[in-house]
Amino acid sequence: MFPNLYFLVEYLTGWHLEFLKIVQTFGFFVAIAFMGAYWAFTQEFKRKEALDYIHPFQKIVTVGARITTFELISNAIFGFIIFYKIFDVALNFSAAVNDPQAFLLSTRGNLIGGVLGAAVFAYWAYYENKKQVLPKPEQRAVTVHPYELMGSILLWAAIFGFAGAKLFNALENWDAFMKDPIGMLVGFSGLTFYGGLICGGAAVLYIANKNGVKPFTMLDIGAAGMMLSYGLGRIGCQMAGDGDWGIPNLKPKPNWLSWAPDWIWSFKYPHNVDQSDYDNRIPGCIGKYCNELRLPVFPTPFYETLVCLILFLILWRIRHKIKAPGVFFGIYMIMAGVERFFIELIRVNTKYKVAGISFTQAEMISVIMVVGGLLLIYFGNKRYEKTGATNA
Repeated sequence: MFPNLYFLVEYLTGWHLEFLKIVQTFGFFVAIAFMGAYWAFTQEFKRKEALDYIHPFQKIVTVGARITTFELISNAIFGFIIFYKIFDVALNFSAAVNDPQAFLLSTRGNLIGGVLGAAVFAYWAYYENKKQVLPKPEQRAVTVHPYELMGSILLWAAIFGFAGAKLFNALENWDAFMKDPIGMLVGFSGLTFYGGLICGGAAVLYIANKNGVKPFTMLDIGAAGMMLSYGLGRIGCQMAGDGDWGIPNLKPKPNWLSWAPDWIWSFKYPHNVDQSDYDNRIPGCIGKYCNELRLPVFPTPFYETLVCLILFLILWRIRHKIKAPGVFFGIYMIMAGVERFFIELIRVNTKYKVAGISFTQAEMISVIMVVGGLLLIYFGNKRYEKTGATNA
């Protein structure tokens, strides 16, 4: 496993780039997943606009005004936070790479660096604004294309998605949450996909609707991108070994899989970032990430990456053929729900028991997604047959 990019680059090239120890592998692939979503969303926005499903809109902006005190202070605060941490990392690199997450999320930092950063960012904002100031500020109407909303959409999707992922993870692991609520809510580990999907999706729908993109149209625009993003994100889970793996698998590899590496069937996740089975250390290993699982498990993140990337290609191929608003998202919901339901059968997760039926949170939401997807397809097609509306 590769807890941070140092280990990954060392494995691939043999290079020892110490500064890469600060970049967590899981976080790196989350960023890649957002880039994938950005690309797919943008392509769909442009396609829907070309088909006249969505339309550009006019926005009134003020041009030539002097920068406000609030904007200067905001830039100064941002610069302070960035340089406060960067200087501390540079001066205490060993402590930073030993536990990057705890280091970055703590209140520690370098005051001189923070003050310097505040001054640089505030002056930069002032200097750039000074070049654009007019004797008399003007109100101008500018045309905004829907795909230009992507910056705001992804920002709010990330904020609300992260909050939702942490909240659902706390609900799913209630006993652990009650023992350490702050530890469960702060940090980048312990994230539940469906929590992020629900809360992040709600934020996206709100922003899109506010700018004239109807909910069902926005859902269709995001369907393929969400599948791609999920598949790319799972690469980080697999490569870092973040604890999102399957149940123990002690069965011998079947003959039909004889061509594949052993880890595809059963894997102990050596050097995993989750540090599970910490007392089961790898002989001869020195350092922080020196443990592996006692029992080999199904590498479920790898399976999900493979399946979801295939499902993305299918969605991308058929997206031109779906006309009724909401139907394409319904197809996505069914695909995502079925994929996750079956992967839960071999995945480690908290089980609930109601009326003698045992299930996980993800299994329950998967069933709801499949049912919801079927309803979207049925009623979306019915509405389209009646009205022919393409911008719901």
